[in-house]
Amino acid sequence: SQSEQQILSSQLECVQSIQDGVLEEAKCTESNRVTLFSHKSSRAETQTQSALKLLQVETKTLYNNVDSEDLYETNILFEREETKREVTGGEVTELVWKLCLAHGTSYETADLFMTLVFELRHLSLEALRALWQRSSFKCRDNWQPLIDALPSCATEACVVLMKDLIASGEVEEDKVEYFFWSFAFIPKPTSGMIESLAPLLKSPRASQSCFLGVTALVHRFCSAHRSCDGVPAVQSVMRTLGKFLGGNCTVQDPEHLSKIQLVLKAIGNAGLAAASLTPVLSSCASLKSHPMEIRLAAVQAFRRIPCSVRVSDLLPE
Repeated sequence: SQSEQQILSSQLECVQSIQDGVLEEAKCTESNRVTLFSHKSSRAETQTQSALKLLQVETKTLYNNVDSEDLYETNILFEREETKREVTGGEVTELVWKLCLAHGTSYETADLFMTLVFELRHLSLEALRALWQRSSFKCRDNWQPLIDALPSCATEACVVLMKDLIASGEVEEDKVEYFFWSFAFIPKPTSGMIESLAPLLKSPRASQSCFLGVTALVHRFCSAHRSCDGVPAVQSVMRTLGKFLGGNCTVQDPEHLSKIQLVLKAIGNAGLAAASLTPVLSSCASLKSHPMEIRLAAVQAFRRIPCSVRVSDLLPE
């Protein structure tokens, strides 16, 4: 039977020579033997010999030639030396032109794009608006470098400019979605960012990404500021969301049902800032006349609200 017939037989033998804990020499012989079924007496065999020998040992290390004051411990996040010179709008405009002329997949393009992102961070809102007027053109492959660089800029001025572009309809819909999702990744949000974005929630054209992106920004802001519920910009966002719910999430039609579900999800997204809406959320969850989807979404909206906030009347005993 096949199980009784060994098809492949392999063997590896190595002899190592170690002196004072250092491997000085290693000689290995590897043999592989294959038996063919059709001719049991026939077989193929290979043998490989390898040898490693220590030639020399360096007594000095690279670090002996380095001043210890020049060494420091850091994480593996990308570091870039901050420029000490003043960045002008004209220089950034020239950089955008260079990006358009560079090859799309070259190292040069990647370096230019990274430089553009870092230089945008040094521009004021007025300078950014002037830059947009000069550099909103599309490259020959329909690419707009400035549009792609703005979400990575992550300054208050860049966020305000993105809000202006969204409100004016100057960017395509897929780029608008790109803007909104990027808000969740801004490392250090400011109240000014939230203040500029809050009016977008009142627009009849506000999308799901608008509600979730803005409230994710609020959540990150509140994670760094304990008393965020007293910040006027945060209060403005939560008042707008609260008005959508009315007093108890009463649903008028299927379209309104979807809107209420989205708003409840956004409230849950906001987290700490949503503490002021707990009475409304409790009503939305406890009224048995509401659709089950609404009641469940209201319960889930509590997921980031601190336990210190009383929710005892959410469910009856």
